[in-house]
Amino acid sequence: MALKRSLVPQSVYRRQLAARLKELRDATGLTLTEVADQLEVNQGSLSRIENGERGTTPVLVRALLDLYGVKDEDRRADVLDLVRADKEQQKPWWRKYSTVLTPTRYDGYLALEAGATHLASYQPMLVPGLLQTEDYARAVISQMRKDLSPPQVESLVRVRMERQNSRLGGEAPARLWAILDEAVLRRTVGSVEVMRDQMRKLVEASERPNVTVQLLPFSLGAHPGLYGPFVILTFPHPTPDLVWLENAKNSVYLESPEDVENYTDIFDQLRSTALDPSETRARIARISKELEE
Repeated sequence: MALKRSLVPQSVYRRQLAARLKELRDATGLTLTEVADQLEVNQGSLSRIENGERGTTPVLVRALLDLYGVKDEDRRADVLDLVRADKEQQKPWWRKYSTVLTPTRYDGYLALEAGATHLASYQPMLVPGLLQTEDYARAVISQMRKDLSPPQVESLVRVRMERQNSRLGGEAPARLWAILDEAVLRRTVGSVEVMRDQMRKLVEASERPNVTVQLLPFSLGAHPGLYGPFVILTFPHPTPDLVWLENAKNSVYLESPEDVENYTDIFDQLRSTALDPSETRARIARISKELEE
């Protein structure tokens, strides 16, 4: 499996801009070396722009469009709009939390999530961050990140709550489809009371029009999801989907069509074998009641 380990693109707009500029250059038959020589700019910088690893300026993009022979004003405006949109997204709400986000590239994931229209999340051990209660999130973060001070833990809890408001609410909420293994509900995180509140939130969230929650029961036995958690992010056309794999120190994303298709197939298999949403709500209610006994 090929892992893309370069820096995560900072916005969906940057990914679209990179693809558009490369497409325009390819249409002219020019190489990066030839473009760099004619515009007297660094070839490495141009390469990083086309790979989506860095942003650029309207001045350079206008020069590129001139060189590529793009004269239609609407086409030029579309490309320049992507430059401006990318710059706007470099001022995200989570920037103030950068000291606790950057070490694990969590800020990179937030940038991707902010531009996604659909999120397909599979979790075998924990409730997805977008569906966690504040107390559950606090218990998870404090136990998994022993390197953080209490104030840093609280910062990450606030990030998680703001993510929920930003992505599942507002005028253009994302569509979340979450599949959880039953182990997620059987593992007591924080306390019994924390778990009861968490299950209540799962049920309430699953009744929202943009959220679907399904449970994989223990009775299912082994299944393809046992390899580990993942999130498939879908973006507006023409930006391709990505798969995000989070781990302790070096989270990565997969962007090759083969990798994305593989994880999409796995998600579809899990979705077809999991309890349907109404059965899931009933099972969550039953497990919650068992906690009281």
